[in-house]
Parts: sequence; C-alpha cells; structure tokens
Amino acid sequence: MMPDLGKYSETVLSSYAASILLLVLLVAVTLWRGRRVRAEMERLEQNRVKRNG
Repeated sequence: MMPDLGKYSETVLSSYAASILLLVLLVAVTLWRGRRVRAEMERLEQNRVKRNG
C-alpha cells in the first residue's frame, strides 16, 4: 500500500505527521473557541433577558 520512498521516507513521513498534528490542533482550538463563544453568547443573552424583564 505504501510506496517505497527510499531515502526520503523519514522526511515525507515526518511531514505527514506534522501536518496531521497541526490539523488536529486546529480542529481542537476551533471547537474550544466555539464552546467559549457560545457560553459567552448565552451569558449575554441571559443578562439581556434579566435586564428587560
């Protein structure tokens, strides 16, 4: 399944690993920020409802 990369195998595979790691990190940060923003929006909405009665 894996093509023979010869002397470049270490470079190519480490590049793949770094790319996958960065993608996973990007998804994790995006989800974390989304939760944080959603919680802030809910808090602001609750304050608005309390203020307006």
